[in-house]
Amino acid sequence: MSRPDVGPDPRIDVAEFLRQFPEEREDHATVELIDGIVHVSPRPWARHQRAAVILGARVGGPFDHDAEGPGGWWILPEVDVRWSDWDWTVPDLAGWRRERMPEFPERGPISVVPDWVCEILSPSTRRRDRTAKMEIHARNGVPHQWIVDPSARVLEAYRNEGGRWLRIGAWGAGDVARVAPFDDVPLEVGELFLPLSSGPEGVADDEALAWGP
Repeated sequence: MSRPDVGPDPRIDVAEFLRQFPEEREDHATVELIDGIVHVSPRPWARHQRAAVILGARVGGPFDHDAEGPGGWWILPEVDVRWSDWDWTVPDLAGWRRERMPEFPERGPISVVPDWVCEILSPSTRRRDRTAKMEIHARNGVPHQWIVDPSARVLEAYRNEGGRWLRIGAWGAGDVARVAPFDDVPLEVGELFLPLSSGPEGVADDEALAWGP
């Protein structure tokens, strides 16, 4: 995709992005390129990682590496995806049907559009995850997008309809859900979240979950 002529601005393309931020980085930050703008995010805290690990197991197990499950997918955490010359992101989880991507590239980012993307919201990234990144996924034809919000303890699911997202449902911590494209296997949504802490009066303390990356 060519970059529109919008006049002087701080954008860079993927070649310059890789010069400034090589793939073999020694730091632990997540670096993404969105519409030519570099975004650096801190590594996530425990509640974010908990959701990623459990969801990766509950989806990746039956659909990727468990011989007893439906299979047919590659499920990868935090993999580099190159969407265009101006967009390079790192979804929290992404999945590809093996019929579309039989093998991984030997090195570098994956340029095959995922069949499913899941973003796990943090205060430092939630606006970008819900706006710019969802727009990239929609216009590139990702069929399915999930959003996991550890603060609200909610899983949302969307289906791509002609380049626009159609919200197909939301499920809370007490729900057992069958969510496309992995609706062959039920998902206990509450497993994705750390237990609520208890305040001095025995009331669940959501404030601790509402802040931090």
